[in-house]
Amino acid sequence: MRPPALTRLTLAVCAALSLAVVTPVMAAPDAAVLQQAQNQKSALLETLKELVSIESGSGDRDGLDRISQLIHDRLEALGGKVEFIEPGVDTYRMHDTPAKPGRMVKAVFKGNGKSRILLIAHMDTVYLKGMLAKQPFRVEGNRAFGLGISDDKAGVAVILHTIAMLKALGFQGYGQITVLINGDEEISSPASRSVFAKLGAENDLTMSHEGSPADNDHLSLATAGIAAVTLKVTGRASHAGAAPERGLNAIYELSHQMLQTKDFSDPAHGLKMNWTMVSGGSNRNVIPAEATGAADVRVERVADYDGLEAKLRETIKKQLIPGTRVDLTFERRRPPLQPSPAALVVGRHAQAIYQEIGKSIKAVDTVSGGGTDAAFAALNTKSPVLERFGLLGFGAHSNSDEYVLVDSIEPRLYMTTRLIMDFSKGAIR
Repeated sequence: MRPPALTRLTLAVCAALSLAVVTPVMAAPDAAVLQQAQNQKSALLETLKELVSIESGSGDRDGLDRISQLIHDRLEALGGKVEFIEPGVDTYRMHDTPAKPGRMVKAVFKGNGKSRILLIAHMDTVYLKGMLAKQPFRVEGNRAFGLGISDDKAGVAVILHTIAMLKALGFQGYGQITVLINGDEEISSPASRSVFAKLGAENDLTMSHEGSPADNDHLSLATAGIAAVTLKVTGRASHAGAAPERGLNAIYELSHQMLQTKDFSDPAHGLKMNWTMVSGGSNRNVIPAEATGAADVRVERVADYDGLEAKLRETIKKQLIPGTRVDLTFERRRPPLQPSPAALVVGRHAQAIYQEIGKSIKAVDTVSGGGTDAAFAALNTKSPVLERFGLLGFGAHSNSDEYVLVDSIEPRLYMTTRLIMDFSKGAIR
């Protein structure tokens, strides 16, 4: 049966309205912000060259002093109130913590609004001093290469040039923008973690500027927490042929402890614990007096650290060889960044901003990748904390092919600047 004309018309109108609902209308880009992003592109590349040309491994205090001075001076020239923060007595000591970790650079920019925004990145790298000579900064087509360029000197550069864009635009609608650049991220931020936690609790939004993979552009709303477990067994040495019964075999005891804790992972809750390193003994014909094992731990919830550590300490009391001593060290290298509804709202707004310039980006609230300093900033707050506002890149921690994509500079500068402006205006809900 054919529908009457009015019914056909009604159906057509409904279909049109339905189409209008499901087909989003892309907003036009902010011409002034886009122009500034374009203006900053070549200048940001020059900044990258300066940053990459200073070696700043996590254990190279001289290099970290040089690069932190450069960042200090750049932030000061942009109008910030800038200071150095030296590692304090609250530094969390781990097995690889240097005697004197790198200092932090903190800058404060005052506006005339109310919102308080924290921008973070790190200046240290994993590379050893002397490697720069064979891996200088260079640009090949759409790729800018350099040691630490993706992780995370590009993040530092994006922050510097985002502040420069806000200044050029004359935008002061924020209450305060705080910048914190640390020099100990690659060694799990022993000195800066307490500063991040304090500042995260004081701010309304935290934007962390680690890079995004070149083939998977996204913002991270969640990352894994990382811990390290070390078991050291002390036994007693003896001649393995003439008097093995007089010894206390540390390797046997360590093996027993590893076997009785091998199933402590809980995949259903994102808890992973895996023994990954062992060492022990001194000679083939000596009962080993010492043995050490190390495990990697990943968690998705901060509370899982407490439960796992308590379970380990209780379990290792069950020893195979009486008289051996078993010592456990549980290093909480990073907490997880746990997703929040507030972060998802900001992430979706960032997606809409990116769409203004014809780009798409995911806001991922499931755990992926390694740890982040953003997790320290999120420990004591319900305010939104998001990661990966740095440039798109590839090859972090590699010794030959770390690079960022040059054509990601303008989009990232546009998104970060617009997001700060919209958040300051109260336009993100």
